[in-house]
Amino acid sequence: MDARNLECRPEGQLTSLIFPTYNPGQIIERTWRQLTHFLERAPGKWEVLFVCDGCTDGTPGRLTEWARWTTERIRVLSYSPNRGKGYAVRTGLAAAQGNWRLFTDVDLAYRFEDVLRVAEVLRAGVPVAMASRTHRDSQVVLPTRLQGYVYRRHLQSLAFSRLVRLLLPLTQRDTQAGLKGLSADAAKLVLPHLSCNGFGFDCELLTACTRYDLAIEEVPVCVRYEDRLSTTGIGSMSRMVRELWRIRRAWRHRPGTEPVSATTDSRRKAA
Repeated sequence: MDARNLECRPEGQLTSLIFPTYNPGQIIERTWRQLTHFLERAPGKWEVLFVCDGCTDGTPGRLTEWARWTTERIRVLSYSPNRGKGYAVRTGLAAAQGNWRLFTDVDLAYRFEDVLRVAEVLRAGVPVAMASRTHRDSQVVLPTRLQGYVYRRHLQSLAFSRLVRLLLPLTQRDTQAGLKGLSADAAKLVLPHLSCNGFGFDCELLTACTRYDLAIEEVPVCVRYEDRLSTTGIGSMSRMVRELWRIRRAWRHRPGTEPVSATTDSRRKAA
């Protein structure tokens, strides 16, 4: 398949929304309410996939029961053990049937208005679209008590962004934003070559798209911070650096000149 001649689908066809899900607890009830309200009003045809990544908190059963009582097109995929967000997203992208396939965080850090904005960019013919918190038109909403926390996260993000752009062929400054989408053709093109299960999935996905000459459009969003959801320590930073180096080695050549699969690369090194 020639990445520069991807077929542009007509509007009005199916859009898939994927939620990688791991032990969300009570948050899933709020997400379900907001999701069903969105589906009642959203333009076009939608399907939703919850990919339960080794959940142990009863979430798969609750989602399956709720899905029985709705007429919306909602599927629940579940497996064990936990494999990581990257694995969950790849599973959802492969199982999706939409002409456009988006994924976002199950805690809805991004509003459904942002989901629609990314979908509209894809429907206009762009093969890859991603939320960008650093876009000049983006907004951040947070309570005063979290200002210090968010500022520290911002500094960490700036440092990580610089490292990513140093090691990988990327120009985007917000690679880890939890809302991205691809056309079905773009997804089918890059998915066979992706292998990152953890945090590195976003960087690997964008690197693959870049190597295949797929246009990537950054979309402004409004992101909400309601709690201290994550921290980054020395150990996690070390894992991030190792993952970036692995992606760099696996994708140092353009497709067609050398194997681009990280799995293939590691086998060659072991031989």
